[in-house]
Amino acid sequence: MPEEQPGLSRDPRTLYQLVGGQRTFDELAANFYALVRDDAVLRPLYPESLAAAEKHLALFLAQYFGGPPNYSLIRGHPRLRARHLPFVIGQRERDAWVANMLAALDQMAIAESARARMRDYFEDAATFLINASNS
Repeated sequence: MPEEQPGLSRDPRTLYQLVGGQRTFDELAANFYALVRDDAVLRPLYPESLAAAEKHLALFLAQYFGGPPNYSLIRGHPRLRARHLPFVIGQRERDAWVANMLAALDQMAIAESARARMRDYFEDAATFLINASNS
């Protein structure tokens, strides 16, 4: 029998299932947008009501991490970069987004192995969305 590689799990469940399903992503999005409300860098990028953005983020993250395709059923293909092109996203905005998302994640009781995967995704995705150098 081959030796198991470090860092690889034999657990066939998705991260979505491992962290508790949709309710976890709903809570994460709620935590994040509670922080965005008071963030001087990010708040101007959003409409007055954050409700739709919160719902969309929760559905997107749930889908990305192995949950049902509800985001795509409602909004179509995620087109992450294209959806964010209308907004000026420089290093400053990226860093503010990551700081708030990681702070929101830190408020949650999620196993470190799952947290690490989520942190990596949040940092990489935020970097991918940078579209300006003037921030």
